[in-house]
Amino acid sequence: MPQANEISLDPRILRTRKLLQEALSALLDTREFDKISVQDITEAATINRATFYAHYADKFALLECVIATRFDEFLTKRAVQFDTTCDSALANMILAVSDYLIYLCGVTAEKQIEPHIELAIITVVKRMILVGFKKHAPPDKSVAPEMIAATVSWAIFGAVKEWMHMPNRCSVEAMVESVVLLVKPIFQSLLAT
Repeated sequence: MPQANEISLDPRILRTRKLLQEALSALLDTREFDKISVQDITEAATINRATFYAHYADKFALLECVIATRFDEFLTKRAVQFDTTCDSALANMILAVSDYLIYLCGVTAEKQIEPHIELAIITVVKRMILVGFKKHAPPDKSVAPEMIAATVSWAIFGAVKEWMHMPNRCSVEAMVESVVLLVKPIFQSLLAT
């Protein structure tokens, strides 16, 4: 998963991680995740197993990184820069989650990777919210920004996932409007003096 501290990483580290991510992505096009081994990934990336483990704890950590990287692309496409005060940025974040989940429905039907998709997306959304808090939230609140970011990120993901499974669901625009109405009071309570 792209991290803020990756900007300062050695280019060789970034290149190796990119090779591993691309190798797993290519393998996922032809095989189910549970049929892919670390050995398969390292052979496709043309690196050794020790190098793999220097970067990722296991293939699940690599999978979450691949998912988060792709989700970041959807956020970038929607130009999401969240600052906790702008409804349109919150709406675009929710739209990016729905865009990505809809995209994934067309790409994979593997139930076994759903928890990793969930964790990766929620982690990225939580990180964006925390960045917004650092810029705009008063420091002396009784509820930790991490708790608020976790609550909102889970709420956004859960609401979008529930919407996707509804048989007679409303339009994406109506869903986004509803989710904004539900989570906006959480931010307002943090920013209230």
